[in-house]
Amino acid sequence: MTERKRLLPTEAPQERAVLVGVDIRSRRKRSPFTMEESLAELARLAETAGLEVVGTITQRLDRPHPATLIGKGKLEELKALVEATNANVVIFDEELSPRQQRELEEILGEDVKVLDRTALILDIFAQRAQTKEGVLQVELAQYIYRLPRLTRAWTHLARQAGGAAGRGGIGGVGLRGPGETQLEVDRREIKKRIAQLRRELEEVRAHRARYRKRRQEAEIPVVSLVGYTNAGKSTLLNALTRAQVYADDKLFATLDPTTRRVVLPGGQEILISDTVGFIQKLPTQLVAAFRATLEEILDADVLVHVVDITHSAFLNQVDTVERVLKDLGAADIPVVMALNKIDALPPEELEKRLAYFPEGVPISALKGWGLEELLSRIEETLQARLIPVHVLIPYDKADLVALFHRSGIVEDERYTSKGTWIVGRVPPHVAAQVAPYQQREKEDGGH
Repeated sequence: MTERKRLLPTEAPQERAVLVGVDIRSRRKRSPFTMEESLAELARLAETAGLEVVGTITQRLDRPHPATLIGKGKLEELKALVEATNANVVIFDEELSPRQQRELEEILGEDVKVLDRTALILDIFAQRAQTKEGVLQVELAQYIYRLPRLTRAWTHLARQAGGAAGRGGIGGVGLRGPGETQLEVDRREIKKRIAQLRRELEEVRAHRARYRKRRQEAEIPVVSLVGYTNAGKSTLLNALTRAQVYADDKLFATLDPTTRRVVLPGGQEILISDTVGFIQKLPTQLVAAFRATLEEILDADVLVHVVDITHSAFLNQVDTVERVLKDLGAADIPVVMALNKIDALPPEELEKRLAYFPEGVPISALKGWGLEELLSRIEETLQARLIPVHVLIPYDKADLVALFHRSGIVEDERYTSKGTWIVGRVPPHVAAQVAPYQQREKEDGGH
């Protein structure tokens, strides 16, 4: 009896993608990126999602074609390229309307999936989400995106109540007619799921709000890392805190926010929070779904804008981040710019690029270069917000003394017969709390 060969599990073949870039004149002002730069980023997104890019095609248009986005001739060229490369996925760099997606799927054939940038980013986010909040947020965004794109092409007719009556079943008023299609059932179920996800997310947001309140009561300053995706925020967080946050050379390598404690050179303790990376043409569904995560930015005392100074489009990336921060209402929060990855550029090119941001701090999160200077700059920025005070705090108000030490900078501290005399600087909200005990230095009551 011969021994049967053991069958080993095999991996699914890698999907092959053709990318489509479209430069539409009426939309050019919406993004600082050229079509070529945007298409290169789309290729990185596709690779991050596990796709093999086998071809690209581009077209410049005055206005989009209402049915297929691109023109008829270019569509024939796309179809030929898909067949020649044996591609099974086509990804458009522009967001497709439900009608355009349906038309393109019919023309390219049922074996070819048609996606747009939004669907691709949603897929990557679905792969990356780890926490309950992240998973809920991505699922909500996906359902909102897919709901208007449900078509009869992939659904079937459900039971038909009228048919039951015709075959001798129970008929009557309200039971005759074509019945409900599977499409309508699917739409109703998705709407129910969307409502449920929103309820669950509100509970998560309420928990996050309570956490933020406790954090604010602890009076520890909060610094948020922001920046374009793959700028090196997670690597920087690891370097500053010796945390083991997942970091990789991929777009959206981390999705869920992470917060760690850091001690500044002067001894003050702060919280540093990593946030989801920004990207041009960030889908509106994601901005809405990740509202709670993005609200973390609004609670920050200082933002550290991490810039990949090696990227060919670094100026456009900076512009995109600043625009998103403005849209979020974070434009008034002080910013320290960390110019990252300086180890990867030759000196001459590095000098040219750093000249664009003379106030920036050159660093290499990977090599650990410039981190002390960065922490010092964060400390200076926090201190610039502090208000000088001279206070004589009664001994029965020891909690205010602890608050002063925790939130501000103590320059002089003495114990007197009337209480603790402190000279220093504190944030505005602490200055308001100690205002009743404000004293002139000459009225300190002795040593």
